[in-house]
Amino acid sequence: MSYKVANYLLDRLAELGVTDIFGVPGDFNLGFLDDVLDHEKLEWVGNMNELNAGYAADGYARVRGLGALVTTYGVGELSSINATAGSYAENVPVIHIVGAPSTAAQNSHLRVHHTLGDGDFKHFIRMADEVNAATAILQPATAAFDIDRVLRDAVVHSKPGYLMLPADVASAEINPPAAPLEVKLQISTEVAKTSFREAATEFLRGKKTSVLVDYMTARLQATDDLQKLIETTDFPYCTLMGAKALIDENNTQFAGIYLGTLTADETRTVIEDAEAIILSAVAFTDTNTVGFSHKVDMHKAINLGAESATIGRDTFAPLALADALDILAEVALEVGAKPMDYTPFVSDLVHPEPSDDALTQQQLWDVVASNLDELNTVVVEMGTSFFGMASRGFPKDARFIGAPLWGSIGYTLPALLGATIADRGSRGVLFIGDGSAQLTIQELATIVRHGLNPVIFLINNDGYTIERAIHGKKLVYNDIAPMDWQKIPAAFGATDETAVVLRASTVNELLDACATAQVEKNKMVFIEVITEKDDMPETLRKFGAMAAAANKLVEKK
Repeated sequence: MSYKVANYLLDRLAELGVTDIFGVPGDFNLGFLDDVLDHEKLEWVGNMNELNAGYAADGYARVRGLGALVTTYGVGELSSINATAGSYAENVPVIHIVGAPSTAAQNSHLRVHHTLGDGDFKHFIRMADEVNAATAILQPATAAFDIDRVLRDAVVHSKPGYLMLPADVASAEINPPAAPLEVKLQISTEVAKTSFREAATEFLRGKKTSVLVDYMTARLQATDDLQKLIETTDFPYCTLMGAKALIDENNTQFAGIYLGTLTADETRTVIEDAEAIILSAVAFTDTNTVGFSHKVDMHKAINLGAESATIGRDTFAPLALADALDILAEVALEVGAKPMDYTPFVSDLVHPEPSDDALTQQQLWDVVASNLDELNTVVVEMGTSFFGMASRGFPKDARFIGAPLWGSIGYTLPALLGATIADRGSRGVLFIGDGSAQLTIQELATIVRHGLNPVIFLINNDGYTIERAIHGKKLVYNDIAPMDWQKIPAAFGATDETAVVLRASTVNELLDACATAQVEKNKMVFIEVITEKDDMPETLRKFGAMAAAANKLVEKK
């Protein structure tokens, strides 16, 4: 049997740890999908639409380190570009394979369906250029080179990659890979490492030091190096919201989550009053600082990026994050850098008293947080769910997935699908609002179809609460169409053998629902949670006020 471009691409994906490919069939990718089905190491996961496929591949990549989806040209790929942009913003490596019209059709500039009808077949790759680390239109003569280039750039830079695969090119013959694909490139130079070591030696000498961590530390595969720095030096560490649970929150050196002016005093002083602060791949955004309210003195910072480090006015490059962290672990001991004074973080976890009164947001997050365990992958929608869970302590080794920068509502339900397929040994737990769920709820059918067993908390508070927190608390555009959520799972194929559907509007009902979820470990457990329309976590309320002020919004009388 001949070896084809499609085989080369699929073998490379499998080599990099991909075992499942998401997407939607279309006439330009059907031949390639035959090759996916024939591949002994890959499984096809068909999605309800291309946007959901992109979200699912993103969730998968956050667990596996790389995800992949297949769409058809034009109508399919544009449906998923929002998800691709989110992966780009959130630094998630996802490979988007686009089945395209044949090279003959493209070279003849034919008015083919799924095009703009002008004979230009590069409209959409030009759009893709803006939200991908690398792109390519595959041709037989250069396919191997371009596949390797796009995959390598996506993994190394932790960004999406785009491959347009014309139908005839997929079946073109090619030689198999001659060697494994090298994706762990040596970025750092000896000159940069030596100069950085010398500067850090002078900067850290005798100073009380703390560490602030962002999620890119994990994307750049530098978590172990960060852990080594913390264990070696005893420096206290805090995380931004997006890096929640990246490092054990039960460690006595963990001092809490830094959230600008909303940070607890004992956490804030660790970051803002330190004599020196190490920033591990930190990117301050309006979301993770609550309207840029952070007060981190960059003159006291060693600012570590993906490929460079800055101390004062001096930048050292090329220098990989992992190498910079390793150097700091050595230097800190040599020069007597000391841990900043700190109080170990103590979770505000409370076990609410049994009650038949209407459930509050405070009680909701207290109950569900106390029911998490180390085998959970917790996927949290932007809104009441994200702000409610971010302040709760997490078990060691539990995962936290959210998208606070891109913030595309509806992302998390398909992302739950992807994350759960990526690690079936970790039970997915989803927190999503009713407004967000209406955008992507159809992917529940795929979860049921694949026999997955997540616990889904659907927060029914009658509309777009995060938008109400910002503006239009009582205005119609923040309302949504009412749905009978208790019937939704059955509509998407769930049966009594595959799912349990519950409703909780009091503490007692929620406690019972969580207990049922613990027992029914092999089924999907769908819990509709009822809370008041205007009830929300205090951090979200304050974030909304700051966002309203930034946008100069004034409530209508």
